[in-house]
Amino acid sequence: MEFLNYHHLLYFWTVAKEGGVTEASKVLHLTHPTISGQIRQLEESLGEKLFVRSGRRLQLTEVGRVVYRYADEIFGLGRELVDTLQGRPTGQPIRLAVGILDVVPKLIVRRLLDPAFRLPEPVRVVCEEDRYERLLAGLALHELDVVFADAPVPSGSSLRVFHHLLGECGLSFFANAELTKERKRGFPRSLDGAPLLLPTRMSATRRGLEQWFEARKVRPNVVAEIEDSSLLSVLGADGLGIFPGPTAIEKEICRQYQVRVVGRASEIQERFYAVSVERKIKDPAVIRILGEARSVLFPAR
Repeated sequence: MEFLNYHHLLYFWTVAKEGGVTEASKVLHLTHPTISGQIRQLEESLGEKLFVRSGRRLQLTEVGRVVYRYADEIFGLGRELVDTLQGRPTGQPIRLAVGILDVVPKLIVRRLLDPAFRLPEPVRVVCEEDRYERLLAGLALHELDVVFADAPVPSGSSLRVFHHLLGECGLSFFANAELTKERKRGFPRSLDGAPLLLPTRMSATRRGLEQWFEARKVRPNVVAEIEDSSLLSVLGADGLGIFPGPTAIEKEICRQYQVRVVGRASEIQERFYAVSVERKIKDPAVIRILGEARSVLFPAR
């Protein structure tokens, strides 16, 4: 079967829902033979029996129950589509599909998503983490509503997408109590030879750090390069090294990972972006995210 006849599926679904052909004929305003014939054609196209007769009633076969579940979802989505286009409440949560670049700290993501969960309408957030190019492809295909990134859309991208600055902040360095006591005095010179956990060289943060170290003639001992920001923080909390994180969430990092601030590098500006297919964003959840990011998480100084 290459194509599904949705008229046939509708007749089958109505018979199963109403409990019989006679009842369905009243709902559909069609004759008994017409409905029965359409269901037979559906069974032939699927190559499976959907009903068996039990006395005077029809009962769904095992395959029939599977088809009914799919049909119920298909026609439920159809009703929701019509309600949405006509501005009526659907009773279903708004779906917000978010793409997250691997290097964006999860505590930043949590703060960015918080406004969406406080919308008057219920929201179901679906998060997908991946590399930039794959997330942008998902955005262009409308599989994602927004992407959170630490860099603008790469120049020369063939995809029609737009980045919107969420905000910027400096960078802080964190470590467990022992390393902090050892390296806090004399910062940033104290980082020379110190064990450091850094993002990979592909990240915007790493490029800024390299320039900052070079300008201060600091050569840390890089013990690990880690793409995932959460793993970076976990290893740092275990005492494997000093690690960087956005100053905007300094308190959250210290509380979550039980670490302390070794020092700050306000000269390194971490920037975060929301990327969308719209030059002017219309999605109410994304509008709320943008507004609170700029006014609360990254307030202008």
